[in-house]
Amino acid sequence: MSKFSDYNFKGQKALIRVDFNVPFNDKFEITDDTRMKAAVPTIKKILNDGGKVILMSHLGRPKDGPEEKYSLKHLVKHLGDLLDGATVLFAGDCIGEQAGLTAKNMQPGEVLLLENLRFYKEEEKGDSTFAEKLSKLGDVWVNDAFGTAHRAHASTAVIAKFFPVEKRFFGYVMEGEVKAAEKVLHNAEKPFTAIIGGAKVSDKILIIENLLERATDIIIGGGMAYTFMKAMGGKIGKSLCEEDRLSTAEELMKKAAMKGVCIHLPPDSIIADKFALDAETSDAPSNNIPDGWMGLDIGPNACEQFSNVIRHSKTILWNGPMGVFEMHDFQHGTKAIATAVAAATQKGSFSLVGGGDSVAAVNQFGFADKVSYVSTGGGAMLEYFEGKTLPGIAAVNG
Repeated sequence: MSKFSDYNFKGQKALIRVDFNVPFNDKFEITDDTRMKAAVPTIKKILNDGGKVILMSHLGRPKDGPEEKYSLKHLVKHLGDLLDGATVLFAGDCIGEQAGLTAKNMQPGEVLLLENLRFYKEEEKGDSTFAEKLSKLGDVWVNDAFGTAHRAHASTAVIAKFFPVEKRFFGYVMEGEVKAAEKVLHNAEKPFTAIIGGAKVSDKILIIENLLERATDIIIGGGMAYTFMKAMGGKIGKSLCEEDRLSTAEELMKKAAMKGVCIHLPPDSIIADKFALDAETSDAPSNNIPDGWMGLDIGPNACEQFSNVIRHSKTILWNGPMGVFEMHDFQHGTKAIATAVAAATQKGSFSLVGGGDSVAAVNQFGFADKVSYVSTGGGAMLEYFEGKTLPGIAAVNG
């Protein structure tokens, strides 16, 4: 695999798989352009070399072919603004005559955005003929879409076989993601603390198992903590619990003890009498929540204990919130964790935050620039930390 930053793209048409799956409001205005901004350095490097850029992406989940609300044409103006007024052309299809002609007649410094790849069923099926048609548009292929790296789709993986190894690259987004993930998975400085939150144990079993081989401490918060609490004989009221995962939780605790990994569960919780903004709230030990009440955030003792562990860590991985942080009364735990992660990073620790809700939390609380790395790929990052090979990464590495 050639290194992206060392390659000169002068006179080359670079076909880049980006992740422009951004949210709109009902006026087709982009409400969060984080993913678009992330791709700008990759695009600019090629343009500055004197190359031409052809961008392909999916948007949403169109059911049967083209739909106005999933058209990438709504991104053209904003993309031009992000690229300091560079010419952004648009092809109303991602393959076919118009796309081919527009690509052929491009001038250096121009950008061509292709229409939504998922208007074709072949994209998600990983269809080889479709991938080959896409490949004909460019001289080199750059994968910069970490958010879809875990999918073996036509544009994210299958297309690679139509380019020689020296013409396949990771863009800066992929390079950064892979470097940050590798550092945590394979070169973590100890103590290494993984903070795992979210609602379900079932979503996080594989990641916890893989981290038992690597982490010194695992902090468990969010709804999934109550399945662990109940597995250990605690009373959890009507807190979230996966009854069919109680033995799994018990098993994970045993494995951790055998490997000398310290699992931290929240000693106390902020509890509510219902899941609502106007709920009555109180606090209770996490293993003794009264009937009819549910834990919706970690309590003050848990905040202090967890923060203490985080502050003494050299490597931190954070995936999943500590409570229902979208509701004001239950955001304190997640905010306390974000504060501790930022403080540890300030002192020289390496922190990686990934997974939709954790990323939303660090953005909401204004900590995004106070951690070492914020991952753009929720599902992809999870699978990476579960120890799986991601097709989008394997394809570039040849």
